[in-house]
Amino acid sequence: MGNSGSSSSDPRLASATRAFTQTELDDLRSLYASLAAKSQSNGNHISPDVFKGYIGIDGPLGDRVFDLVSQKRGDQRLTFEDLVIAKATYEKGTNEDMEEFIYKLLNVSGDGTVGRSDLEVVLTSMFDNLFRSQSSEPKAGSYKEIVEVFINAANSTSDGMSFQDFQKWCSLLPAVRKYLGSLLMPSDSGSHVPKLVYPDNIDDSQILLRKEYAWHIGGALSPTELDEWKLLYHSSIHGLSFNTFLGNMLNDGPTVLIIKDREGDVYGGYASQPWEKHPDFYGDMRSFLFQLYPEASIFRPTGANHNLQWCAVNFTSESIPNGIGFGGRVSHFGLFVSANFDQGHSFTCTTFASPCLSKSSQIYPEVIECWGVAPARADQDRTHVNKGTVLDRFKEDRNMLNLVGLANSSE
Repeated sequence: MGNSGSSSSDPRLASATRAFTQTELDDLRSLYASLAAKSQSNGNHISPDVFKGYIGIDGPLGDRVFDLVSQKRGDQRLTFEDLVIAKATYEKGTNEDMEEFIYKLLNVSGDGTVGRSDLEVVLTSMFDNLFRSQSSEPKAGSYKEIVEVFINAANSTSDGMSFQDFQKWCSLLPAVRKYLGSLLMPSDSGSHVPKLVYPDNIDDSQILLRKEYAWHIGGALSPTELDEWKLLYHSSIHGLSFNTFLGNMLNDGPTVLIIKDREGDVYGGYASQPWEKHPDFYGDMRSFLFQLYPEASIFRPTGANHNLQWCAVNFTSESIPNGIGFGGRVSHFGLFVSANFDQGHSFTCTTFASPCLSKSSQIYPEVIECWGVAPARADQDRTHVNKGTVLDRFKEDRNMLNLVGLANSSE
């Protein structure tokens, strides 16, 4: 079936075939037959247009995928043998096999060097495919700014991006790696974008969390955490108030904290545990820090320590600074915002192998927003069980609530 341009004696085909069960091979034959029929080739091959429709990518990136999957023969024909070899790499290959394929994929120009222009083409194609259905009037160049933000995380020189630099780039941008690594997969595991829910009285221009940023952050999360994110707090609406922030934490689940400082930089952290009063660090290894602007990066726990999440409320000891934060150590956090919500800091920290997230270690928040990560399966439980605010969990410190006049309003 469809052996044009390929040889059944190809050792790659023999190895690829062994990676699949007989049932899986039968499924691949059915897939091939369906696509070949649409190609009107008498079952001999899959055409470029039909293949690009199957993977959902057109333009230069779609052309590059077809070129690689068809063994770069240039005959505009994708055979069954080509499909088996490519699927084996995607679905059965090692992580290194996959990354080598993706690295070649990035070289859209085909000149052997992954340059900035290649990254621009790939990222623009990705964003167009991910978000064009959400925009009624997509405009040319509408992703230029966000593409720059993602490219800024790359260590690319005039000689292009090396394979080692590519691997580092993928570690900082797991959503990109996940997306490009799922183009031939049965599911669209790299295409999940959380639905962002916020009140109608908030203008879109006030929201820091663009849908592209949500997709970027979601690259480090499981699919169950990418259903719906609800805006719980926004300083432009609620004021820069720590107590209001805590009072608005209506969910017992994870949250995404985002800060825009006076310098215009945007960054934050994913808190895997609720914001609750603790005299020391708490949390688990699912938490991470991230940057959104002027470059996009994610910094996950290294295991160097367990100083993951910080939430100190109404402590009087100087050794326990009141506020919220992530990583590092006391008074030298990876990210920290004081209880006044008017200042904080960010230092290089081993907890997440993260740099200073801002232009300077001292930060002055201009906007703070926080999103509740709401898995669909937990929505109904929260409706019935979790009707109180996060302040209700501070019952051991009712005096503080009375002082700020919030105790009665939280009941």
